[in-house]
Order: sequence, then C-alpha cells, then structure tokens
Amino acid sequence: MSGAAPSGVPRALVLWFPDWPLIAAQLAGEVPDRVAAAVIDKGLVAVCSAEARAAGVARGLRIREAQVRCPELATVPADPERSAREFEPVVRALETAVPGVQVLRPGLCAVKARGAARYYGSEEAAGGAALDSAASLGLEARAGIADSVFAAEQAARDAAELRPLRIVGPGGSARFLAPLPVSALGDARLASLLKRLGLSTLGDFAALPAADVRSRFGDEGLAAHARASGRDPRAVVPRVPPSPLDRTADFEPGLDRVDQIAFALRPVAEDFIGGLMRAGLACTQLRVVITDESGARSERSWGHPNQFSPADALDRVRWQLQSSGQEVHPRRHGGAAWRSSGESMAAPVVQVRLLPEHVDLLGRRAQALFGGVDERLDHGLHRLQTMLGHGSVLHVASGGGRLLAERCLLVPWGEDAPPGTADRAGRPWPGSVPPPLPAVVFPEPLPVVLLGDDSAPLDVDDRGLLRAAPAWFTPAPGSARRPVRSWAGPWPLRERWWDTAESRRAERFQILDGDGEAWLLLREGGRWWAEARYD
Repeated sequence: MSGAAPSGVPRALVLWFPDWPLIAAQLAGEVPDRVAAAVIDKGLVAVCSAEARAAGVARGLRIREAQVRCPELATVPADPERSAREFEPVVRALETAVPGVQVLRPGLCAVKARGAARYYGSEEAAGGAALDSAASLGLEARAGIADSVFAAEQAARDAAELRPLRIVGPGGSARFLAPLPVSALGDARLASLLKRLGLSTLGDFAALPAADVRSRFGDEGLAAHARASGRDPRAVVPRVPPSPLDRTADFEPGLDRVDQIAFALRPVAEDFIGGLMRAGLACTQLRVVITDESGARSERSWGHPNQFSPADALDRVRWQLQSSGQEVHPRRHGGAAWRSSGESMAAPVVQVRLLPEHVDLLGRRAQALFGGVDERLDHGLHRLQTMLGHGSVLHVASGGGRLLAERCLLVPWGEDAPPGTADRAGRPWPGSVPPPLPAVVFPEPLPVVLLGDDSAPLDVDDRGLLRAAPAWFTPAPGSARRPVRSWAGPWPLRERWWDTAESRRAERFQILDGDGEAWLLLREGGRWWAEARYD
C-alpha cells in the first residue's frame, strides 16, 4: 500500500476503455460486433475496430482511403451524446466497486487510489477490482496507477491485454513518462512546435526550466510541462452520483401483446414523469429502448411540442411496438405496417426502458397565455396518431435545397425537424429559384411537352441553351396544346458533379402559356417536367 505522491497530490487510479466511441455504438446497436468498423468524425477515421486495423485502417485516414483498404468497413458517425449515454451504466457499476469516480471523458475515468487501496489491501487489488467490475459488463478495460492523473492515464494506455493493470511506483512517474513522445500530451499544436525545436520526448520537455517554459509557451505550456514532469496538479474530484431519472420495466416471463405491455408499463410511466416533476424538470424528448427475448433491441427518440405526460410516454412505446415488426395481419396506415393492440409480437418483450434525452425546467414549459400550441388541438392530434399511426399527422418544416419540393419537409406531429435543418434552409443554394416562389408546388414533377415552331420537341445543348424558341406547351397527356406567350431561362442546375452515381444536371425555365398560366419547367434526362405553377 502507498501514500501520497511526492507532489502532494494523492495517487490516482485511471480506468481506460479502448475504442470507447466504437464500443458505445455497438452497445447502442448501431454497428455489429466483431466486424471491421470505424467511427467517422469530420470525414476522418476517429476510432476503428481491431478487425479494421488488421485490414490496414488507421486513425486519421480519410473515409474513402479507409474503404479502399477495407471495402467491407462499416461506418458510424461520431456522437458524443451516445458515448456519454452508454458510459453512464459503466460508471454506476464501477462506483459499486471503487466509489468516488471522476469521469474525465466517456471511456476514461479516475479514482483516488489511496482509499481503494486501503479497502482492498493493496493498489494491485484495487485495480483488479475495478477491472473485474468492467469485465462483469462484458467490456475490455485497462487500468493504471501512478502519482498523477496524467501519468496514470499513460500507464493504463501502456498496459497490455494479458496484463491490463500497470502500476508506476511512488516517485517513479517522471522516469516512466520520460521516453513517451510529446504527442502523448494531447495537444497537437504544442507537440508539433516541440518537435520542431528538437524536443521529441516528454523527458526532453520536462528538462526545460519551468520559468523558460512559461515565458515561451504561457500558462497552458506550463501546465503541460508539469504533466510531462510527473507533477500533474489536477486532483481527482469525485462526481456526485445523479439521481436516476430513467425508469426500466422488466417482464418475467416476457410479454408478447402490445396491450399487455402498455398496461404493465403504466405505473412505470407515471413514476418516470413524476420523478422528473419532483426534480423540477419536464421531458421534451424521450428515448425508448425495447429489448425482446431474443436479445434484439429497438431504440428510438420521440419528441413532444410541450412536455411528455405518462399517457404520452405510453403512446410512444405503443407506436414503437406497433411499427417494430412485420406481423401476421398488418393493417396499413399512411404506407406503414401497423400492428393492432391485440396481435402477438415476433418475440416476447422482456424489458422497456424510458430515458429523458432532452429536459427543460418545468416552469418554462407552462402553457402560454398567447400563442403556442392549443392544448385541445395537441390532444386531438395525438389521438389521431394513436388511432392511425405516428406518421399519420404531419406538420411542415422549412428545409433547404435547389428544388422546391426539397424545401418543404413533413415531420410527424410532436417531433422537431432533423438536426441541421435550420442551417440547411439558411444556406444560399446557388441555382435555386429566386422569389416570388410559385404558389403550387407538385410533390412529384409532372411530365409535360414543350415544342418549338416546327412542332418538334425542344432540346437543350451542352451549354444549357435551347436550340429553338418555345412555341407550344402541353401541360398534361391528352390535353390540348397551348401557345407559349413568353418564356425566361435557362437557369442551370448542377449538383454533385464530382459523383458519377449521384450527379444531377438539369435546366429550369419559366413560361407563360396561352391560357395565362405561368409554369416552372425542368429539363432533365431528355424530358420536360412541370415542377410548379404560379397562380
């Protein structure tokens, strides 16, 4: 057993979970286990699996380069919220073995080594208990113990798979850190500068006088110098375990009918909403996780325009159950298969978990005196969704795009538009139609005919120019053709020209026909289409 480090900061035990962003995606069911997979952040590989590394994929590669090296590579976008959400159960399990955990970031946490070593009899036993706690969840982890948090983290990263615990003795942190590269500091800019100055290891950096480091690199450089010297001033600050706001219903034996599950879940939903209200919170986005007897998991986020009530939460669980399988006698509503409440599930459900994904202060969610959504209207629309399905009631959100149909999104009632929609709508979109916009936009372009003076179909050359002036227009098959009074265009539409599979090349025209109707036409694929009509 050992005491404090020479710097006066108690020794730290750090537990590191390799490739955590990818492990979190696997736990969330977004990527299969034991396959070549990678987490992509800003177009680069941030984390990859052992199978992907064996195929030549490495961190920092562009996604196209990684897919060339490993064509079967499964990719998933980086999601910090997912990593944090999946790490919370791990931290709770770890706190039962070694209390006083500080989460440095998802996948990395620290504990004061002194108290754990006193309880278990030695630092080695304390580290083993922490590793056993991770192993009980089926997770691979590495542990390190040293005089500082930074040194303990490097020790954990240095631990091998067969010996997942690395202990650096008291007073030995500086010697242990000395041969490590300066990139271990986690500051790419500082590491690049140090290498250009001829300082390639932490030992080289630590040998500089602290006063010179401060004058040259500032306070941030001085803090990095302390870490490289084994004198990391950061202390372990245990988190205060939050009161659990999520609720879980376990069914033994499993239930295979929607109405049975909804009935059994009612007290859990009431307790879930009641717990949030006691904490002064209102749930505006709910995550429902359903696990069946075969181990399959259905997970989805649901939004609410105001706040969830117990009945609203039950409705979302029911909709998720109804749309999660292709069952014996499906009924179709809005193009989707829906299971009635009395029909059997594909496999009995053994667990339903309710998690508040987004919350707000309860006082902010009160019904507005003026404006806002009328409570009776909201209730009526939710009743329609209950009877006809989640996608049966839609509201309009403004999107972005060059085609008019792309600028209107239909979102299920109670849910927000997809993330980034507002930013997409505010982009300039070169090639889009300037205002005033047409009053009637067709959901799908209508086939039309545009002819020249010689009654031959009009064509557009490679430069986007008409070979002749428009003379005759037929708005629908079988209808009489109309003379073209005036026209304007073309406006070229070029999208994704660098992608041969998804590139788009078209031209737009405005015409006024003999009946006084104005049209927005689109020439694409050798044919003419009516995109919209002006009224």
